[in-house]
Amino acid sequence: MRLLFVLITSMIIVACQSNSTDDKVNLSIEISFPEDYAIDQGRIILIISDNDETEPRFAVRDDAATAQVFGMNVENWKDKKIVSFEVESFGYPIQSFKELPEGEYFVQALFHRYEIFDRSDGHTVIMPMDRGEGQQWNRAPGNIYSIPQKMRIDASSDEKISIKLTEVIPEIIPPEDTKYVKHIKIRSELLSNFWGRDMYLGAHILLPEGFDSHPNVKYPLAIMHGHFPSDFSGWRTTPPDPNLEPDYSERFGIEGYNKIVQQEAYDFYKLWTGPDFPRVLAILIQHPTPFYDDSYAVNSANQGPYGDAITYELIPHIEKIFRGIGEGWSRFVYGGSTGGWEALAVQVMYPDEYNGAYAACPDPIDFRAYCAVNIYEDENAYYQEGPFRKTLRPGHRDYLGHVDAALRDMNLRELALGDKSRSGQQWDVWEATYSPVGPDGYPMPIWDRKSGVIDKEVASYWRENYDLAYILKRDWNKFGNSWRGKIHLYCGDMDNYYLNNAVYLTEEILEDTSDPYYEGEVDYGDRAEHCWNGDHENGNHISRLRYHRMFITKWAKEVQNRAPKGADLSSWRY
Repeated sequence: MRLLFVLITSMIIVACQSNSTDDKVNLSIEISFPEDYAIDQGRIILIISDNDETEPRFAVRDDAATAQVFGMNVENWKDKKIVSFEVESFGYPIQSFKELPEGEYFVQALFHRYEIFDRSDGHTVIMPMDRGEGQQWNRAPGNIYSIPQKMRIDASSDEKISIKLTEVIPEIIPPEDTKYVKHIKIRSELLSNFWGRDMYLGAHILLPEGFDSHPNVKYPLAIMHGHFPSDFSGWRTTPPDPNLEPDYSERFGIEGYNKIVQQEAYDFYKLWTGPDFPRVLAILIQHPTPFYDDSYAVNSANQGPYGDAITYELIPHIEKIFRGIGEGWSRFVYGGSTGGWEALAVQVMYPDEYNGAYAACPDPIDFRAYCAVNIYEDENAYYQEGPFRKTLRPGHRDYLGHVDAALRDMNLRELALGDKSRSGQQWDVWEATYSPVGPDGYPMPIWDRKSGVIDKEVASYWRENYDLAYILKRDWNKFGNSWRGKIHLYCGDMDNYYLNNAVYLTEEILEDTSDPYYEGEVDYGDRAEHCWNGDHENGNHISRLRYHRMFITKWAKEVQNRAPKGADLSSWRY
């Protein structure tokens, strides 16, 4: 028995030693920069793919088809041309390099440049500055990347992998003015003071038909909120390109969707210039931040006073140059998803500066349904926890409810792309917008990014400052008369991100209002996915392209019910 015990013990020791050796990452990876490229602050992103159908930098996604990504911060590396990639760096979906299966892969590296900001709140932060692309790490001008290489990777080997960063993403050429579409960019004093450097706001303005031939007319302002627009989208003055090679929309399962997009844009041009369309100024705003492709259009402890900058600097500037009426009753906002949240948020935060919010598929407007999480009652964002097991919370589904991404994995993807809320992605910008500033100058996490444990103090701050449904209920006695008739919500009941749940809760609050009753609108699309906007006649693939024509005409019919006595409701209806 003693001999048997010794043999078993020896086997266990050998096995443990073997496992320890197997788990060790011996592989070394060196990233080299060109001699004329200044390394200072940033993040090296290493992407590994099992196919060459697309560049690895464009293949990082939430579902099972994602490429593998690892991320590593680079700080104070000035004048050094070779960086040893830390194989202990956090990854997604495989979190540790040692767990990467041995095999042949297509490998690409990219350096995402960061800059130093000395903010007016006394904090110094290191962030990626937008460079005209809308805060996209894989498309940002000045970022440098490698040509994808096919190579064999074995984490336990003693090999050295060398990757050369040789390709620089070029500058973006700004769009040119046309007869109908104009572009402006202004320095914001409010934002420049906050960030400690010159910060700008921009806009694409679509002029009404007859703008030049009616020089004495002043126009209402239709403000579409949403993600960073490179130009005025949904607008085309010529028929679809007959030589356009039809593409396939993975999202909608439609061949030739690019031709549908062009046709819809051309149809809108014909409506806009036709005899019966309301004559308004339609604008798309550019307000990227160091955290995301837009600011969420509200004042924020981490992002700065974007709400005030847009409302009191940018919009009056546009109205002055392009003959806007310039009064709160003559402005309205609309948008979907991010733009839907922003449309409702600015109407709530600035009740008399806007006269109508048309919010489609809005980002969570009630944090009791922060997608699939109740941040006030749930203890963990990633799991539903019971006494004997825990279940992952869903993050993304199709119209039949089939889940293809967990909320945890969506968050871990962002963590691999950037720590301290710097990924430039969705969950990080919500945190950057809604959270207080942490001791290190970066947003305080609403939950631990790795474990999912929710910080209830941060959740309380979110509720008081950015939970739109809660604020509506809390402040209805104060602002109800200013909000009456202005709130319009639309959402598919199978929204891919479960955003309809927050709309249900908000509707209950609105329906319970009195003195005055809210007199607005809440509508749902049966089995409709993300971006449904109230169109019961067409599928999402069409209705998502018709925001301008839908909401501008809708507001023009409703404005007479909400305009002050003596308001000019006729001169701009020629």
